Amino acid sequence: MGPLLAGVLGFLAVASATPLLYDGRAPFNLTENDLNDSLGPYLTVVKGSTENASHYSTLLGLAVPPTPLWNAYGVEPIEQSISISIDNTSIFVPGSGGPQYGFRRTEFIAQANGNHTALNEVLDVGTTVFHFSIIRNDILPLNYSHEYQIVFIEPSDGTHIFGIQLGSPFTDPTGPLPAANAHSLKLLDHALNVLYSVPFTPLTWHNLAVQVDWSNRTLCGLYSADGAPLQQVTEVAPNLSAPTGAAGQGDYHFGVLKLPLVNPNDRPTEQTDVAHYGLQEGSMEGLIYSGVFVESSSDGISLGHGLVSKSQCH
Repeated sequence: MGPLLAGVLGFLAVASATPLLYDGRAPFNLTENDLNDSLGPYLTVVKGSTENASHYSTLLGLAVPPTPLWNAYGVEPIEQSISISIDNTSIFVPGSGGPQYGFRRTEFIAQANGNHTALNEVLDVGTTVFHFSIIRNDILPLNYSHEYQIVFIEPSDGTHIFGIQLGSPFTDPTGPLPAANAHSLKLLDHALNVLYSVPFTPLTWHNLAVQVDWSNRTLCGLYSADGAPLQQVTEVAPNLSAPTGAAGQGDYHFGVLKLPLVNPNDRPTEQTDVAHYGLQEGSMEGLIYSGVFVESSSDGISLGHGLVSKSQCH
């Protein structure tokens, strides 16, 4: 059965929702101080070290309505959208390895009860589905000559179990820019194969869900635009290069991670060290998120508007 047909056959409304493991849809009582103090559903430490989290992220209230997939038109939404941005101060200083001068990055990490590691042990077992919705922020446009890694699960080895990429993939030497698919959202597996690509059109909420089977190491993607129910858009794809067991568990990130371009004045070993070297313009850029949550697919997959598939991807 093809993925699209499987998705259509799965559009059956059921009374009960699937088990919710993490809810990252920003409630209206969340405040800037909560973001600054990493209170609530997000750990906000991945940012420039000189500014508070609220310098890079804005709770939008009713100014930008969230995705209509989980928030019905004409009804008070259950969440508010969040703008996440970078500028030239967005230089993250991790616990080791020194400041990441090559990157510009601001990311939220999923947490529950102030603990992201314990949450990973819940999210990264069995078969789980990672939901997120993204809309362009054309007030803070991206530079599509660069690569952006915007949603991913990152184990301790720094790889990504899956990733959502925008822009032109980093190459050394730098190829023609922007790349042909620079303006498309791309779903990548652990080995960086593109499983699905869709144009990142303006004024549109792009809703994605990624099913991760942690035991069998497979991925499956679902997609819709605005209020349309999610549909399966990939086959169940092997993800066998991903680490197994605890080594494959990692933090769930969403935000803006901008890679550099190669600096021809750097030494060859520096040119491949994208975290610490390279060229950045320092412009202010951003994306807007809503609809972030994770569910178990034991009872199917949430498709929007109370619709739940009868089964996992197949």
